[in-house]
Amino acid sequence: MPATDVHGQVQDRFAAVRDVFAGNLDSGADVGAAFCATLEGETVVDVWGGHASEDKSRSWNGDTIVNVYSTTKTMTALTALLVADRGDLDFDAPVARYWPEFAANGKADVKVSHLMSHSAGLSGWKEPITNADLYDWEKVTALLAAQAPYWAPGTACGYHALTQGYLVGEVVRRITGKSLGTVFREEIAQPLGADFHIGLPASEDARCADLIPPPPGGAIGDGVQSELSANMSSNPGIDVSATRTRAWRAAEIPAAGGHGNARSIAQIHAVLANGGVAKGKRLISEAGVRKALEPQIEGKDLILGVPVRYGMGFGLPSQHVPLPHPNTIYWGGYGGSLIVIDMDARTTFGYAMNKMAATTSGDMRAMGLMMAMWQGLAA
Repeated sequence: MPATDVHGQVQDRFAAVRDVFAGNLDSGADVGAAFCATLEGETVVDVWGGHASEDKSRSWNGDTIVNVYSTTKTMTALTALLVADRGDLDFDAPVARYWPEFAANGKADVKVSHLMSHSAGLSGWKEPITNADLYDWEKVTALLAAQAPYWAPGTACGYHALTQGYLVGEVVRRITGKSLGTVFREEIAQPLGADFHIGLPASEDARCADLIPPPPGGAIGDGVQSELSANMSSNPGIDVSATRTRAWRAAEIPAAGGHGNARSIAQIHAVLANGGVAKGKRLISEAGVRKALEPQIEGKDLILGVPVRYGMGFGLPSQHVPLPHPNTIYWGGYGGSLIVIDMDARTTFGYAMNKMAATTSGDMRAMGLMMAMWQGLAA
């Protein structure tokens, strides 16, 4: 299939998006990818193309899914927002109210909001763990509950790259009696008919695109600047090839192990862009949705080393991440996947791909698509 073959639908006013998407494939910036946008709850762009494997032996199809790494965090945050909206979770409460063991080692006053905003001081594990341990929910959550924070919780933020999903997920499990992936599936993905999975059934393996690791020097941990960063990136190290295994796909890793495509990412988050309603179903109240916009912490991230501004589970616009409208939230995944939720324009933009970009240099693939969307919205 020629790289410039772009499949799917684009409303006329957003025709430039198709051109940008085709350009990414044609230049080799993308091997296989998908982009989807919703406006007022309606899907206005849904395109895909390229190949699902590095050797180009498999096409990227309309139902291709891929591991999106940290874009999974937004699904975890949305699940927590839903549980909070029905009154079962108080973000201002101490984590130990729901998870008593968590109070150990000076963490009695750590709030759930600290987990949601990467400010709990638990950016990694102090005990050495292996990649296989990531599949052992009881082990990794017990270790986090037992350890002391790396910094005074609530005083600074430091990206909880893998730990955030286990922390928020265990709070949700203690409240609901179900795993986070189960709550997400039963209460969000299935009601919306959305093809996103935290814990992928073996029946879906054939639809998975293969992630292509970033170039040398561009992986997580390359050029690490601090002990905290080294701990986050090397205990355990991030092995992209693990995403092709049944063990990784089956495990619930709610900060990094989600599988979906641009369509499911954009359509699920239309809930947040449209006051709690998607596909004619109200999942969350408007007030519950707007909790995501509440600033929690800002400053230089102790792990990433860059200025950030975090809301309740999402990034917020800032001087360093300028976005056209103030009531916008976003998050991205290792290698380039991205979701932007613009509550003012009532639109969502989702991007998923298999060719991973270096994390140390800016990735303009998704940004070019989103700029074309915003231009179409303004026309």
